[in-house]
Amino acid sequence: MLVVTGPTATGKTRRAVDLAKALNGEIISADSRQVYRGMDLGTGKDLEEYGDVPFHLIDICPAGYRYNLFEYLRDFQTAYDDIVARERLPILCGGTGLYVESVVNGVRLPDVPQNPALREELSSKTLDELTAILAEMKTLHNVTDVDTKKRAIRAIEIQRYYIEHPDKASLTKPNPMKDVTIIGVDIDREARRQRISARLRSRLDNGMIDEVRRLIESGIDPDDLIYYGLEYKFITLHVIGQLTYDEMFSQLEITIHQFAKRQMTWFRGMERRGFKIHWLPYDLPTEEFVERVKAIATL
Repeated sequence: MLVVTGPTATGKTRRAVDLAKALNGEIISADSRQVYRGMDLGTGKDLEEYGDVPFHLIDICPAGYRYNLFEYLRDFQTAYDDIVARERLPILCGGTGLYVESVVNGVRLPDVPQNPALREELSSKTLDELTAILAEMKTLHNVTDVDTKKRAIRAIEIQRYYIEHPDKASLTKPNPMKDVTIIGVDIDREARRQRISARLRSRLDNGMIDEVRRLIESGIDPDDLIYYGLEYKFITLHVIGQLTYDEMFSQLEITIHQFAKRQMTWFRGMERRGFKIHWLPYDLPTEEFVERVKAIATL
């Protein structure tokens, strides 16, 4: 498998498409928001870039749903097995570091049944109390497990199941995939900032506010869009009258820049954790990029 990753606005999709065309490949998205239908401009799907290259795990959930890592790993495995069975090359492409690292680390999450008694026991506790309970059971790598009481209770339910079923818990231990080459699309900080700002203006000019307005008019609760963060958070706040256009643009631009920095922090962390990421310049000519990837991956 090839992996094409890196921070936002580096042109990962185009690079993955170029590789897929050259190497008889199909693309599996590793983007936590491109799974949602109707959320197109804000997630940067750029579907026109794929041409006739098959892609997977895009537009598989309704907007408003809260997709999670368990579902992603399950759906990734289905797509991966299908691609390999047809003797094509899987190319994982995206910037959601948790998804990328979990896949290449071979993490598997068992399907944990509900525990009604435990849910009843926890129902009267506050979110802070639930967070404290979960923190005693596992290291909290991100806040998605504890952004609502419902999700916190489910996270505790899962950890309790692992404690009571150590054979299932063992499946969650890393079992790194073999024959994986990770390509990082590298860009200097200033060029990244310029591309982020230019892309934001372009997407706003091309109807990103109207996209959010249509989602709300279709019946999706604004709070559900705010949950997705970045473009959907700030544009929703603008649409419902809590931010002016200028406030929305300024705060969103800053937040995307901060997001890109966090992505790079994750990828550097992956390298410290033993994953080799081959960084190639974002502005390499297409043919040179493909040839360098072939040489790195010995394809």
